[in-house]
Amino acid sequence: MPGEGFKALADPTRRRILELLRDGDLTAGELAEHFDISKPSLSHHLATLKSAGLVSDERRGQNIVYSLNTTVMQDLIGWFLGFSQNTEEHK
Repeated sequence: MPGEGFKALADPTRRRILELLRDGDLTAGELAEHFDISKPSLSHHLATLKSAGLVSDERRGQNIVYSLNTTVMQDLIGWFLGFSQNTEEHK
C-alpha cells in the first residue's frame, strides 16, 4: 500500500491539494480556485489521490466534497518510522 501513496505524493500539485484539505473539506470547484490547471487535470489529480486512499469524496447535492484521509497518512508515517526502529535495533 505505501507505494501508491508515495507515488501520489510525488507530484507537487497533489501535495498542495492535500495541504488545502488539511484545513477542511473542499469541493472540486473550491480546490480549482487555487490552481491554474484545467478541470480535467485537477480531476485526474483528485482521482490519483482517491485511488491511493489519501482523499475520500462524498456527493452533497450537486457538488462532490473532498476530504483528507488521515488514516492512510498515519500508515505512511508508520512505514517510515519502521526504518528508524530497524536502524536502532541493528546498532
